[in-house]
Parts: sequence; C-alpha cells; structure tokens
Amino acid sequence: MHGHAHAGHNHGHDHAHHHPAPSDKRYTIAIALNLSFVLVEAAAGFFANSTALLSDAAHNLSDVLGLALAGGAAWLAKQQSGEQRTYGYSKATVLAALANALVLVIACGGILWEATSRFFRPEETQPVFVMAVAALGVLINGATAMLFLAGRKEDVNVRGAYLHMLADAGVSAAVIVAGAAIFFTQLQWIDPATSIVVVLLILWGTWGLLRESLDLALDAAPRGIVVADVRAFLAAQPGVTAVHDLHIWAMGATKPAMTAHLVRPEGGDDAFLAALSEAIVHRFGISHVTIQIERAQRDDCEHC
Repeated sequence: MHGHAHAGHNHGHDHAHHHPAPSDKRYTIAIALNLSFVLVEAAAGFFANSTALLSDAAHNLSDVLGLALAGGAAWLAKQQSGEQRTYGYSKATVLAALANALVLVIACGGILWEATSRFFRPEETQPVFVMAVAALGVLINGATAMLFLAGRKEDVNVRGAYLHMLADAGVSAAVIVAGAAIFFTQLQWIDPATSIVVVLLILWGTWGLLRESLDLALDAAPRGIVVADVRAFLAAQPGVTAVHDLHIWAMGATKPAMTAHLVRPEGGDDAFLAALSEAIVHRFGISHVTIQIERAQRDDCEHC
C-alpha cells in the first residue's frame, strides 16, 4: 500500500534560499541599478588602481547574481517540464545557488591574490576618486534599500533584499573611510588591506551557501531536517515495527521531499496514511511525502 501527500505550504520550517517573486518589479529595478553600478565600480577600480573598489564591486555583484539567479530559477521552476522531466525544473533553484557560490569563490580568489601581493608591494591609488565612487555606491545601495522598505516585516524575501542592500551601503561606506585614511596618511597598504577584509566577509557568507547548495545538489537532506528524528518519529507510529529505505532530499531549494517504507503487520488505510503525511508536513516541513506500507519485513532488509 502506498500513501502520497503533497502539501503546498511548509509549516514551521524555513530554508536559507528565498526566491523573489518574478512579478515584483522592485527586484528588476534593484538588479538593473546594482548591475550598472557594478560595471561602473569595476571600471573605476581598474582606473584608480584600487583593489578596495574591485572587492566592493565583487560584493555588489554577489547580490546581483543572487537576485538574478534565484529569480530566473524561480521562473524556470514554474515552467512546463514535459513528459520526461517528472520533477520539473525545481532543481534549477539548487543549481543556481551552486553556480552563484562558485562564481563568487573564484572572483574572490582572484581579488584576494592581487590584494595580498599589493599588501607587500603597495601601489599608489587615487583616494579622492575612490571615495567619490564609493559614495555613489552608498547612494545607489541606500536608494535600492528604500525600495524594499515597505513590506519588509511581512515578507521574508523583501526583508532579505532590504538587509542586503543596507549591508552593501555599509561596505561602500567602509571604502570611503579607507580612501580618506589613504588621503590623509598616504599609507597605500590601507587599500589592499580593506579589500582583503571585504573579500573575507564575502567568503564567510558564501561558504555556507556553497556547502548547502552542494549538499542539495547531491540530494543530501536539507539543512534543518534531522534524518534520525524523522526515522524515530516514523518508528514510533502505532503498529509500525520497522522503517527502511528512508530518503529525504530537496526537489528544489525550498521544496523538501521524503520517501519511506514502513513495516506494519496490520497494514495501513487511507486515514492512517493521510494523518501521518500531514503530521510530517507540520512537524518537519517536508511537503512532498510518499510512504509505502509493508505487512511483513523483507529478509534482505539489513537496515530495518
């Protein structure tokens, strides 16, 4: 006997990746503004010979990539998948997060290499130009944050975008301070030192994204779901004598799924399966549940 339940909402469970609604024009405006500034800031970084500006450009690019990839993946996940792709395109959200993390790690590695070499052999920069460009960054990121001021308390996607833009404005402000310090002290090592700090902050935030997205791509159980707890919960159900072939994975970045075989000599009716599936949704946030009931334990089941 097979039981299947698919709930449209996760109760009490939240993952790290929240995807912007494709219909919300604020995200489109935010991507356009910040991508334009990334191009300007990167060009200015090369012109002013400033690794601090380049690292800040990488930091801004991380948010642009995050919004663009997540938005595109969320759109793709809603498209018709055809007969062969039975899971649809939900996994695109995981692949997008993994691609985002890998691009950031590679970009940060290049900037970190250049900044480290300049730290020991400082090169002259143009601090006034650096401060002017960074000030533009504060204005653009601050204005973008204001786009998400409304609704940030009710919508986690809006709140995440709001906080990200504020953080970007803060990093740009730190670059202004670094430029001022170089201007008054003429200590050129401040520029690569600032870029190293910014890159390390980016890598700190990216490491968690890389690890989680890689786990999800390998069909590991999503973060926040303890497999042992799910197994114990299933084993504790009335009449269940064994649990085997328990698999928990993510069909998308926010869409966990589960399959399991339960040995229950008395069998299981629709009411038992429906109640158990609903309990799993509420307790563990697993919205796609498939359960198979077996009356007798198999002889070849070494994990029962």
